[in-house]
Amino acid sequence: MLDDETAAHLAACRDELPERPPATAVTFGFDGFVDNVREMVDERRSAEEYAELETLGELGTRIGDSVAADSSLTVEWCHLGTRAGGHAAHLSRAFGRLGFDPTLIGTFGEPPRDAFEAEFGDYEMHSVGDPTITDAVEFRDGKLMLQEAGSQPRLDWTTLADRVGVETLADAVDGSAALGVGYWANVPEMATIWDGLRSELWPLLSDPPETVFVDPADLRHLSTDRIRAGAESLSALDDVVPVTVSANRSETAVVAGLRDGDEEVESIWTAAETARDVLGVTRYAVHSPTEVAAATPEGVHRAAVPRTDDPVLTTSAGDHFNAGLLFAEIAGLTAGASLVVGNAVAGYFVRNGEPPTYDDLLGFVAEYEQAFE
Repeated sequence: MLDDETAAHLAACRDELPERPPATAVTFGFDGFVDNVREMVDERRSAEEYAELETLGELGTRIGDSVAADSSLTVEWCHLGTRAGGHAAHLSRAFGRLGFDPTLIGTFGEPPRDAFEAEFGDYEMHSVGDPTITDAVEFRDGKLMLQEAGSQPRLDWTTLADRVGVETLADAVDGSAALGVGYWANVPEMATIWDGLRSELWPLLSDPPETVFVDPADLRHLSTDRIRAGAESLSALDDVVPVTVSANRSETAVVAGLRDGDEEVESIWTAAETARDVLGVTRYAVHSPTEVAAATPEGVHRAAVPRTDDPVLTTSAGDHFNAGLLFAEIAGLTAGASLVVGNAVAGYFVRNGEPPTYDDLLGFVAEYEQAFE
């Protein structure tokens, strides 16, 4: 059954969603991934038929058993497809389906790899290096991401400004309703980019974005000192333009842990509020498979997630929640209603393996309660 708070946010969402999406520009950077989507084989029955290894827990058990037996472990996997990934690609894909023409700036290859050119070649696209290659292994209870880094570990503001040019960056960003930035964890020098945006880019803009949207990703890749430096730069950027950060529970625990070293946070409300305070940003959202929350200057809001027992695709579900959340912010929805839109975009994606059109989004919101019956 739908809880009272989620029901209230759903009612607000239905009232506030416009009939058509706003006609505005959006810009996304500064990463780029080529994602090989895979699943692991539990039992091979024939050349064409196999039973999949369904849970990440089962893989963990096999690894533990091999360690205990002092033996090696071999696991077969199957390639399900290749696609462009990362914050810039996932949000551009989602916004494109919603009717926008996004601009992409990131590590797409030089020249851009086929995965980017084939999907985003009709959009304005600026590449600043080579993409990270990811093997994303899908399980029913999570995913395993194995990565070979491209240019992102070396990407900083100087490289970005040299490769693209500050004037070109200004042209790409000026007039956009929002600038999305990700993934912080994969760009160790992200603090220099936030400083460059604030001190060098924003003064050039006549019609700057109304918000900067940040996806930190798995910050456990970075040292505490780097995270603290990034937090200081992000807070300074928030003095110039409102910043929204959106992350999952484990990523948020790392941020919250900067306060007292304790990454154990009891509730999703507390997690969002603590992380917002630590980073010094205007808004902070937390997403999980069961519930989402957003801390804003007006308070903390929460909504239940419409779950499914038969997902088609879960890799990048968080990115699609972010796309919905950002779209709602651009469209002027209230915080609670925005959480419902984030859940709706992600919910449609995990059930269909592709982002929704705007009509699909409206349809999902119209039937939101059915997932709780």
